Amino acid sequence: MSHITPIFIDLVRVETRLYNAVSARLRAEQGLGLGQFEFLEIIDRVPGCRVLDIVGELAITVGAVSKAVDRLVASGWCLRVAHPQDRRSSVLRLTSEGQERLAASRPIVESELTSLTATVPADDLARIGATLAGLRATLEAGPHGRAE
Repeated sequence: MSHITPIFIDLVRVETRLYNAVSARLRAEQGLGLGQFEFLEIIDRVPGCRVLDIVGELAITVGAVSKAVDRLVASGWCLRVAHPQDRRSSVLRLTSEGQERLAASRPIVESELTSLTATVPADDLARIGATLAGLRATLEAGPHGRAE
């Protein structure tokens, strides 16, 4: 086994456990999972957000994003509105309920992540963050930055 394989395995296992813990707390306190939170965050942050914007950011398929958006619409947290220049496309907007849910969820996510990483010294966490940001930028700039 190469030296990078154990690092990759640790990275994936840490991500899975952090994701599951944050998602469980969000679900218990706000009735939505971390994946839904991420979608709401992107829709809120990206002006004129479309399904393809989410696809580009998360590197998952159009079908997966479209189905997830359909569930957000069914929950009353998001609307699909006709795109003003391209009637074949739609713009995603948060409803007032979606905005409230997102605002209530942000401190929960922050609090849970802070708690889960409390044993990691701040300098180490900063170095890990910078390293991951660099690796992410490299991957997103290449062919692996898109959904298959």
